Amino acid sequence: MCLSLSCVILPAKLMYLTLRSCTPVAAMGSHSTNMRVKLPLFCLLLEAITIILFAIFVRYDHETDAKAWHHENVSDYENDFYYRYASFQDVHTMIFIGFGFLMTFLKRYGFSSVAFNFLIASFGLQWSTLIQGFFHGFHNGKIHVGIESMINADFCTGAVLISFGALLGKTSPVQLIVMTLFEVTLFGINEYIILNIVGAKDAGGSMTIHTFGAYFGLVVSRVLYRPHLEKSRNREGSVYHSDLFAMIGTIYLWMFWPSFNSAITAHGDDQHRTVMNTYYSLAACTLATFAMSSLLNREGKLDMVHIQNAALAGGVAVGTSAEMMLTPFGAMIAGSFAGIISTLGYKFLTPILDSKLKIQDTCGVHNLHGMPGILGALIGVIVAFTATADIYGEGMSDVFPLIADTTRTAKSQAMYQGLALLVALGFALVGGTIVGFILKLSIFGAPSDAECFDDSLYWEVPEEEGHIAVHTEDPDQQTQA
Repeated sequence: MCLSLSCVILPAKLMYLTLRSCTPVAAMGSHSTNMRVKLPLFCLLLEAITIILFAIFVRYDHETDAKAWHHENVSDYENDFYYRYASFQDVHTMIFIGFGFLMTFLKRYGFSSVAFNFLIASFGLQWSTLIQGFFHGFHNGKIHVGIESMINADFCTGAVLISFGALLGKTSPVQLIVMTLFEVTLFGINEYIILNIVGAKDAGGSMTIHTFGAYFGLVVSRVLYRPHLEKSRNREGSVYHSDLFAMIGTIYLWMFWPSFNSAITAHGDDQHRTVMNTYYSLAACTLATFAMSSLLNREGKLDMVHIQNAALAGGVAVGTSAEMMLTPFGAMIAGSFAGIISTLGYKFLTPILDSKLKIQDTCGVHNLHGMPGILGALIGVIVAFTATADIYGEGMSDVFPLIADTTRTAKSQAMYQGLALLVALGFALVGGTIVGFILKLSIFGAPSDAECFDDSLYWEVPEEEGHIAVHTEDPDQQTQA
């Protein structure tokens, strides 16, 4: 743990000192958004540090190394690549296309939604390989990587992208890179404690990915609260084509979510069952979402925000329990509840978070990932409590190995499942608060309250009728393109 923390603190100090020495004093204003020095500096410096650490620590695992694999004298088709690569591709598609396009609903922030997602994921998967490797794949002083470590790196990146959703449109790319650096590190520690020390089960990441990522992002958003965000509210909404692009992201996520939940579960019945439970949960969740969206509108019309997001909550809600003997009808009940609470959250809770708690949750991650993540953890508690040898038979050793070897009873396993949820929330709340205050430093080039939700602040944007070009902190000086 000390080694992983030092890997974060050292590059952070180097970046801060280098930035102070090479940034002109005139560019150090509270809202200096010029990225010409900052973005190249942070990207190249972090990549250089990552490459050096890879050179020192990272090696192929026994299924990837030419000498080690052929020394075992087994069939090539027994290599884990052939069992895991299809799931990896599905998860990879979710991370880069699903999450990216899901956030393109903002009418003037499409470039940033997709591309900053691309940036975060590209750095996050490298950094998480190191951090998770120190905890899970560190042998004889080296980190050994293979197809499963690639999947786990994508999982970690998914948590950061969930946090990104809460901050969408209100942060600079440099802030996002710095957040990724710290959040990936905290994710690795949190995951290790939950899975290895607490001994909880969380195959689809209801706790480690969704709950942690959502509440981490919400707390960062609270710390970065913008009292005058109404100056940018005119750009926060969507238009017809931006919602259509976001729906593409929804469909990709919906289709591949069974792979996401099952990617690292045990081969055979465990993986098969996880896919099936997720499949039925998502289907039930979608119907519940359509029903609630229509019910909550006096004219019975559907809200695309609900369909884009709440229809996915079923995948989150069975993340912890999908590999357990949840039963198909149990998965459908879980998905239905997830769709209902998520839709209600978008309708009623998001405005309250903004007006009363000062949490400006752009994408509503509290409704899609936060509440369904907690629901998923609680379902895991219930299903673990009911685990018996009659239900699982010999399969108990795969799903609940500590119950199988009599180290724990079903009741105690359920208690540890509940403890894992508290650990995830604790890391999210405390870690998000600390990282939020770090991101408030003016050197990271955050936009002002009047400059949010607009691509033109950080991108060369083609001229388009009706586009507002934001190049100044004074809204009276904004120009019509």
